[in-house]
Amino acid sequence: MTLTFVVESLLNGLLVGGVYSLMAIGLTLVFGVMKVINFAHGSLIMLGMYTAYWSVALLHVDPYLSIPIAFAVLFVIGASFQKFLINPILDAPEHNQLLLTLGVSLVMENFAVFLWSPDYRVMKTSYAGINFYMGDVSLSLVRLLAFGFAMLLSAIIYLMLTRTDLGKAIRAASEEPRGALLMGINVRRIYLITFGIGAACAGVSGAAITPFIPVYPYVGWLFVITAFVVVVLGGMGNILGAFVGGLIIGLADSVGAMFLPGSMKSIISFTIFILILLFKPTGLFGRKNA
Repeated sequence: MTLTFVVESLLNGLLVGGVYSLMAIGLTLVFGVMKVINFAHGSLIMLGMYTAYWSVALLHVDPYLSIPIAFAVLFVIGASFQKFLINPILDAPEHNQLLLTLGVSLVMENFAVFLWSPDYRVMKTSYAGINFYMGDVSLSLVRLLAFGFAMLLSAIIYLMLTRTDLGKAIRAASEEPRGALLMGINVRRIYLITFGIGAACAGVSGAAITPFIPVYPYVGWLFVITAFVVVVLGGMGNILGAFVGGLIIGLADSVGAMFLPGSMKSIISFTIFILILLFKPTGLFGRKNA
């Protein structure tokens, strides 16, 4: 094992970790504002992948130009999901919310099987084989683009939450819903927008990885568990924690791939997950009163 190989693996792990960060940001945003654990997040990622795939197949656009389409489509799906399904049970016990989101995930997956079959679909691009070189270290262009778009949307969401009136309203609804309501903030509308943004993050992350990950109806389960690991690692409801946690898990997966067989590469990530649960259950950036 050469130094070049190690550096290349770690850098590619960081690139994939950036996409993990965006997946986790969408998941932790919904939990932080609404206290809803969304098990349908993986299915939303899957829908984002199919949106990109069919945009390329039918509209003949570049895969990464389909990202705005995936954002818009998944925002509408997420907002509708919140309005018609989540909203009526917001005050119900947590297990009701878990079962609902899990049921919606199963419906989405089986509907995708019905519409598009369970076959794997691979998106072919003219630049899939292009690599950039830093000395002897090569980096895949499609992974760099996926990382770039994930970082761009993550930065936009962070700036929106910290610098805009909408972001202030979202943070107010998260920290004190009744107080926000008394100040004239339409909390239910904020919940709808928040869930839409969370779903859009899932859609964009799915669209970003479609050029190098096969698309099939159950692909979401590959990523939803990772997204939950990232969220717990960073701290439930913490955007910065989700961002850093995604990079850490991306690196952990790359280290696992270097030293362990392919099917066991996630052992390091799940070991980190277990240690966090045992010794710092609030996460790296979580607060005890969160």
